[in-house]
Amino acid sequence: MTQLPAPVALCGLARLRRSACAAVLLALAGGCTTPAMLAPDPDTDLSFAVPESWLEPAASDPGQDIAAYWQQLDDPLLSELVALSLMDNREIAARLDQARANLRRAEAGNWPTLSAGGTAARDIGDGARNGLPLSLGVDAAWELDLFGQISGGIAAARGDFVAQGYALVDLQRLIAGQAAIGTITARATAQQLAIARETLAIQQDNLQIARWRNQAGLVSSLDVEQARSQLAQTAATIPALEASLAASAHALSTMAGEPPGRVLAALQQQAAAVPVPPATAGFTPPAEVLHRRPDVRSAEAALFASTARIGVARAQMLPLVRLTGNIGTGPDSLGNLFDLVSGNLLASISQLIFDGGRTQAGIDEAEAAAHVAVIDWEDAILLALEEVETASAQRRSADQRVDINAEAVDAATNSALLARSQYQAGLTDFRNLLTAESQLLNARNQQLDARADRAIAFVRLTQALGGGWNQNEFDFPLPVSDRND
Repeated sequence: MTQLPAPVALCGLARLRRSACAAVLLALAGGCTTPAMLAPDPDTDLSFAVPESWLEPAASDPGQDIAAYWQQLDDPLLSELVALSLMDNREIAARLDQARANLRRAEAGNWPTLSAGGTAARDIGDGARNGLPLSLGVDAAWELDLFGQISGGIAAARGDFVAQGYALVDLQRLIAGQAAIGTITARATAQQLAIARETLAIQQDNLQIARWRNQAGLVSSLDVEQARSQLAQTAATIPALEASLAASAHALSTMAGEPPGRVLAALQQQAAAVPVPPATAGFTPPAEVLHRRPDVRSAEAALFASTARIGVARAQMLPLVRLTGNIGTGPDSLGNLFDLVSGNLLASISQLIFDGGRTQAGIDEAEAAAHVAVIDWEDAILLALEEVETASAQRRSADQRVDINAEAVDAATNSALLARSQYQAGLTDFRNLLTAESQLLNARNQQLDARADRAIAFVRLTQALGGGWNQNEFDFPLPVSDRND
């Protein structure tokens, strides 16, 4: 993988003070060479530091390759929807093409400009000469890059290209996570719908039992009405869950680039459980994780480009040296066109004296843009750290909730069975059965929510750790300065 400039080298990424970095940018811009980023001084008093370890004591990372982490969930439909969602990134891909064309245009500034021309004339009138006089000529112009104006523009364009490239990668990373989370949510809704239907069938049996006991004079009609009320409440949740499942499925279809229908049918036909994420082990330090994040790399490349533009703006204040020349043939007949050849070469130098502050304003604008790029870069780092810590805490919490809810479901299941058998035997009233059934339904739904949260936390954690793209498939060249002064 091509190494990015020094702030990208995350040994130097560990600390940065905005004012100190701004001073570095200004110092770089004052030189006559192509601007490039330098590593911050680790001994400088800094505004924040990238931690050496994570806050979460149980922070974990999949021990396997996380480039295609969704495959570890072992859900064929989820993997298919993620793959389909990644196929359509037209907007960012178009921006990448635009940045690549801009880079080629900037690199063309290193070469001289050649243009050719010719004339043909024919005299008319009594004194006109016979024949067709012709002349050909070639003009050349070349601007010398003595003070880094052209090379700085190339560096800025290359930084833009790299930033757009990693923006495309980051979009793919986010789309993969969105598709995976959407599928997990849809699976959970489908399971919740199945639980509601199973509960409805049990409550229909309870209503029938209450009616039999009422007809036998064993209980009052209160039991029947309570059973009807519970049954109606459960039945009312089913249409809402069906609508929610349809909405989730249709959103996934849109992401996959297909009309609604197939995904919903697959979710309804395949009563698959919520995916279970794999067991995890300790993961790499924050600095290495940040180096793997494409959004941080994109911000670094944008900072590189902004720094280069300061040098380009300052070069406007320095002399401009330009070489021009031409070579041509004198007008003559076609037969001896090249018998007379002449040419000239001219070197010119120009120096800005006064422009009403326009150039200085351009320098100030470039410096301000670089300061904004520094802040954006810092914000990208802080956001990455926040996402990892938050997702890690969510994963730990979900793991604990799954274990606790498993015990709650077991106890609620036994309680509901006992209450139903005791009610049939006339040993308890219907209110105890209603309470037991309600507790079982709540416990099952809470367990389902915990399992969905666990799978979603896995996706968000691996996504925050930079998963979702293969670093070996991308190579965005960016020049790096070896200076450390």
